[in-house]
Formats: sequence, C-alpha cells, structure tokens
Amino acid sequence: MRKKYLQVAVSAALTVVLAVGTVGCGKKESASNQENSGGETITMKLALVDPENSNYAKGANAIADEVEKATDGKIKIEVNAGGSLGGERDTVELAMSNNLDIATCANSVLTNFIPEMGILDQAYLWTNAEQAHAAVDGELGDLIKEKAEAQGLHVIGFMESGFRNTFSTQPIESVEDFKGVTIRTMENKYHQAAFTAFGAMPVAMNYNDVFTALQQGTIDAAENATVNCLASGYYEVTKHITNTQHAFVYIVLCMSDSAWNKIPEDLQQPFLDAVQKGCEAQREYLVEANTEAETELKEKGVEFHDIDVEELQKAYKAEAEKQGFTFDEKWQEAVDKAIETTK
Repeated sequence: MRKKYLQVAVSAALTVVLAVGTVGCGKKESASNQENSGGETITMKLALVDPENSNYAKGANAIADEVEKATDGKIKIEVNAGGSLGGERDTVELAMSNNLDIATCANSVLTNFIPEMGILDQAYLWTNAEQAHAAVDGELGDLIKEKAEAQGLHVIGFMESGFRNTFSTQPIESVEDFKGVTIRTMENKYHQAAFTAFGAMPVAMNYNDVFTALQQGTIDAAENATVNCLASGYYEVTKHITNTQHAFVYIVLCMSDSAWNKIPEDLQQPFLDAVQKGCEAQREYLVEANTEAETELKEKGVEFHDIDVEELQKAYKAEAEKQGFTFDEKWQEAVDKAIETTK
C-alpha cells in the first residue's frame, strides 16, 4: 500500500513539474515576442534614490500612472524608491548591462559616460526654469538621447531637482561672506569652480556624510535644492539659506536597451508621451515642495537671504574663462537656442 501511495505521489509531482515547465516556457516565449503578440502585461522596475515621501517619488509614480493609462494597462512601472536597488551610478550601470529596466540619476552622473553633458554642470547656465525645460525638451535633449543610445541606454525623460541654494551655519548675504567658508559640493569641477570664484573653499564629500560634517564643524555650508534642506534635516545645524540659485540639476530617466525592445512599436510613442506628462507633473510637484519647505523651514527658525546673483555670475564667468572651460560646438548651439527661444 505504501509503495502504491509513493508511485501516485511521484506521478503527481512529475505532472506538476511538467505543468510548471510548460507555463514557464510559454512565458519566456511570450516575453521575447511581446512586441508582436501584445498579449501580456510588461512590468518594468524603476530605481530611485530619493525616499518614497519625496516629490521625486511622487513624480515617478505619476509617470507610472500615465504609462499604465496610455497603454491600457499593457505596460506597468514599479517604482523602487529610497535607493533600494542601489545608488545612482550603480543603477545606471545595471541598466547599461540590461540588469535593470529604468535607472534615474542626476545629469552629472551621466557626464561620466557622456562627457558632452558637462555643459549642463555649469553654474548659472540658465536664468529660469523655462530655459532649462526648453533645452532638454528640445534639441539638447535629442543630443543627449543620441549619445545615450551609444551607451546602451534610452533616455526617456527628464525630471529635476531644479535650482540649488546654499545652506550655512552663518548668514551669507554678499559675495564677501563666502570668503573662507568651507562648503560641501558634489565632485563636480564646474560647481567647485563657482564657489572658488566666490572665495569659498569647496570640498567634495559623500552626501550621507554632510549632516555630521556640518554638525561637527568640519564644513560650514552645503548646497542643494531647498526642499532637501528640510528632507535631510540640515535645518537642525544650518539656520541660514542663501538664494544663490547657482546650478540647475536634472534627474534623467535611463531605460535599458532590453526593456525598450520589449515595448511594442505601436506603444512606443504613447509610452514616451506618457513619461513626458509624468515628468511635467514632477516639475510642478517640486515647485510645490520647495514652497512648502520654505514655509516649514521658516517656522523651524531658518532664515532666508537674498544675494546679488549678477555679481556671483560675473565671478563664475571669470573663473570659467581662467580655467578654460569649453564645450562641444553643437551642444553649445543647442543651449544657446534654448536660451534665445525663452527670452
């Protein structure tokens, strides 16, 4: 009797294994032919270093909603916020090797792979957000996409963290107040040149070390979007924010080649249009978040200071000429066009 039961159990197990194997094969075949069949839902993972309660995650979820709606649920995006899939450069490299569907990163990270993108790292490149948008939504964006494809990436959209300001332990209200100030910046020669021009001492430092460095007096200041002063708790140790508006930062959405090739041809444009709508929504969320953050920061005792931005611009321009910064002619023309068309 025990032997009979064993035979039945083995037979049943083999049936299950074969059934699972058949289903698995069916899925594999369908996935490789999705562009033709259009039968299965395509689910893609998007990596984001910012927390789930940030305006960036809210924007990424808006992108996911727009994509699902525009493709009648045939394409879904799963947002993985909080750096759960790795840092920005790590996730870009994962996308390059087709091990992640969509990476997001600051434009300065992509400069490591696309040197021409250094043009976006300049201080005081744009005087307003409209110019910044016109550039990446126009010819400059096309140049970036073309170069990215050579790296195995499809740039599908541009979110942003916008203009950056200066957070400091002591008030900074004029260029003279920058003299002798040690400030944390990204490891970016253009940003560092700007603060050198102002008379400060820029120091490249890991983002996660900034709060402690400010608290211990290792540095006197940092710079970032206003909303990040609140989100990162800098307001506890820096009670002054100066509206330097010295740099504009984009958050670029980079899709792997294999993920792009899964999208049926008839859904590619609706997909891109939906991503653009989501990016535009995030830009609005950022404006709202910065406004709300300023109000909350003031309630927490943070003082905001205006400064002569034209004087800072002149100082940076002189330093840039001194260091001999030059950029690809075609890319410079695209930047100039964006500025000219938004005057």
